[in-house]
Amino acid sequence: MPVSPITLFFDFSSPYSYLASTQIEALAARHDRGIEWVPVLLGPVFAATGSRPLTQQPLKAEYSLLDLARTARFLGVPYRHPQPFPVATQQAARVTIALQQARSPLAVDWIHRVFEAYFVHGHDISAMPALHAVGAGLHLPPAQIDAWCADAQVKDRLRANVERALHAGMCGAPFFVVDDEPFWGVDRLPQLERWLQARF
Repeated sequence: MPVSPITLFFDFSSPYSYLASTQIEALAARHDRGIEWVPVLLGPVFAATGSRPLTQQPLKAEYSLLDLARTARFLGVPYRHPQPFPVATQQAARVTIALQQARSPLAVDWIHRVFEAYFVHGHDISAMPALHAVGAGLHLPPAQIDAWCADAQVKDRLRANVERALHAGMCGAPFFVVDDEPFWGVDRLPQLERWLQARF
């Protein structure tokens, strides 16, 4: 009997989404699940929840910087908090969607490389030169990246992704849904795994 994939809603400017992206594939493989990577924009989510980025909230800002560095060390992955932060990510998301629509095997590689460009190397992924540089590593021509970013159908798909995320109850990133069960945050990955094991 086929099983549903783990749906991961993420924003490229979310550091916790980056951390989750380094862990989710191994977790999914342990349970013979696929992953549906769904790029969204956190702006509409913040508008719906009345929130804003952690680093713009009193007290939470200082704590989040500590927690992000500590969580990265705990997971054994590189992390450098980027500046500027946060940044607009619609262009990176649109390229992701275009690659997914083309069923390109490069889509997941693109996701990982964009996250790495921002949260490891500190490149401003809101700027097209940074995205062109990521694309160069995957042999994607700059003109193709620019065309995808301007494509009306791709833009519509990104808006649809946001609407879908809100309908699913997304209240922050990363947000996972598996077998209709929602989980918010990289720190919920152990619970997500327990759910896959035992439906606790």
